Amino acid sequence: MSAKKLLAVDIGNTNIILGIYAGEDMVASWRIATERWRTADEWGLALLGLLGMRSIAPGIVDAVVIGSVVPAVTQAWVEMCRKSLGMEPLSVSSAVDCGLIVLYDHPKDVGADRLANALAAYRRRGAAVILDFGTATTLDAVSAAGEYLGGAIMPGISISLDALYSKAARLSGVDLFAPLTSIGRNTGDSLRSGIIYGFAAQAEGMTQRFLREMGEETAVLATGGLAEPVCSQMCLAVEVDPFLTLEGLKAIYEMNCKDSV
Repeated sequence: MSAKKLLAVDIGNTNIILGIYAGEDMVASWRIATERWRTADEWGLALLGLLGMRSIAPGIVDAVVIGSVVPAVTQAWVEMCRKSLGMEPLSVSSAVDCGLIVLYDHPKDVGADRLANALAAYRRRGAAVILDFGTATTLDAVSAAGEYLGGAIMPGISISLDALYSKAARLSGVDLFAPLTSIGRNTGDSLRSGIIYGFAAQAEGMTQRFLREMGEETAVLATGGLAEPVCSQMCLAVEVDPFLTLEGLKAIYEMNCKDSV
């Protein structure tokens, strides 16, 4: 790898998704845990280790864009970029041009991940509803005119399960896959049914509400760790892309930095 690359970093409450882009192509990606206790130096060592595993020299990364919903980790990554990579990253917020007209009552309250998702979906499909299955499950809406309309925030699948397991002594964790029937005949399948089919029904019902309110031909896109198994059980046509947020962060970087890669 000799050409310069853009590193896009999506810092969520549970996981950090990283991707390196060469032009329009993603050439490497990683998913790691969001560990709030790590210092800038420790994040630097972690990043160097990830790059080394793919035989990628740190020097080829000449730009970084960060979208984060965890302020303490954001600051550590910004400091790491300065110390370990010798560059100032673009940290995405409502103060940065996101290429959309943000109609939220308080634009600064919209997370960087939601803005990135909305931009990526809008550029790809125009009017869209975007589901993101992360620590929280979010739905966002963008119009054909490029207006970020707002959205909904619900407890995510993982934290809902953590709460269930902590309060129900006879229930324990299960591998997540769709059971053969929605009527479970054992505790494991009953849990799987409630998780996969239940959250699919919730996501589908909320998406249908959005579609009725938007009143225009609208695409549905999804991202996040559990997007594939949940969306596969929805009756709607849903385009699943695990790297939708990174695609949006890349687009925001290119709009805001003249010397984009």
